[in-house]
Amino acid sequence: MYELLLKAGTVVNQGGQARMDVGINEGRVTALGDLAQERADDVIDCTGLHVLPGVIDTQVHFREPGAEHKEDLETGSRAAVMGGVTAVFEMPNTWPATVTGDALSDKVKRAHHRMFCDFAFYVGGTKENLAELPELERLPAAAGVKVFMGSSTGDLLVDDEAVLKNLLGKLGRRAAFHSEDEERLRERLDVRRLDDPSSHPEWRDVRAAMESTERLVRLAYETGAQVHILHVSTAEEMAFLANHKAVASVEVTPQHLTLAGPEIYHEIGTRAQMNPPIRDVRHREELWRGLQSGVVDVLGSDHAPHTLEEKSASYPATPSGMPGVQTLVPVMLDHVNAGRLSIERFVDLTAHGPQRLFGISRKGRLAVGYDADITVVDLNREMLIEDAWMESRSNWTPYHGKKVRGWPIGTIIRGRRVMWDGEIMNSAGGEAVTFQFCQNQGSK
Repeated sequence: MYELLLKAGTVVNQGGQARMDVGINEGRVTALGDLAQERADDVIDCTGLHVLPGVIDTQVHFREPGAEHKEDLETGSRAAVMGGVTAVFEMPNTWPATVTGDALSDKVKRAHHRMFCDFAFYVGGTKENLAELPELERLPAAAGVKVFMGSSTGDLLVDDEAVLKNLLGKLGRRAAFHSEDEERLRERLDVRRLDDPSSHPEWRDVRAAMESTERLVRLAYETGAQVHILHVSTAEEMAFLANHKAVASVEVTPQHLTLAGPEIYHEIGTRAQMNPPIRDVRHREELWRGLQSGVVDVLGSDHAPHTLEEKSASYPATPSGMPGVQTLVPVMLDHVNAGRLSIERFVDLTAHGPQRLFGISRKGRLAVGYDADITVVDLNREMLIEDAWMESRSNWTPYHGKKVRGWPIGTIIRGRRVMWDGEIMNSAGGEAVTFQFCQNQGSK
């Protein structure tokens, strides 16, 4: 007898693809295989659908506290589950920034059973909290430490090499980095052209990214640290990082894999503005090459919403960032259908990869004993992505009007059907993700 039974879907997990049933009890997967003779309180017919380990988006900005007019933990998580995402790692550049144990605890309290998906929060690494980082990175619900080497949204910035080396030497977990060279960005401010967002990648150029990433990798070797480089955007970085997998893991975003300048800046203007920037087709092709050859470890949406009013100002007086958590799955499934990656590789990038890199407990695998976090998708459904579909408070997407093949049908979190076929079906029940490295987790 099962509480929930997913019948006749194509399961994609560590064993590859196979048509099988999934039995769930008390929030965990308890059986995989032919369960045709078994009974259940709730049965979902998944014939013709693919049943995947729950998608984990390891980079989102939900803006709470301090900028709830753009997004908050509730609306951001509604967008996540509508898009098939079962858990998120949220970033520390809020107001106040998440740089203390009290600030982390406050976010956890705000999120518990108010967010619709499960969650973890990064702690911001700064010059001021260096001494506390070894304890902060191990607190319950901490995804690790996030460091901004180049200024972006918010006030967090660590651009001094001595401080960076000291920081890396203190950490026991893999830390995540926004890697752009702040000195070069400041030197090149006059490269920006008024009302011309296509100058954004000229200002935040390849050299700004490369110099920062080369320095970070060198310091990682010197300190023995493991670093995770977020939203890699350049061909040069991808080639360099292929030779340094001993210390560096790699994230790419759907937007860097899908959009390209200068055309996208002419089409949607400052809505395409993000840090690091959308670059030309040469870079996009090399990012794909890195993904296909295995250099890329995970996908992250870098969901970073701003209001359309804020985005409608004149460049460069416009904020960088765009929504993305709700569109990660359909945009990447469209790439699966186009033959750019397999469904197994998609699973590796969105579930197995996050579990490996960050030491997530009981998530990231569709296997007996793991949390019943499941993303159900229809690889054949064709849909139009539209602003009206967005659950984010920002109410827009850079993919408005894009037709895709492949769509999230269901989001199941710890055995609860949270979204099914475009409808949020359950109350908010999000809980903290647990990690192998964190304190006081218990056995729940």
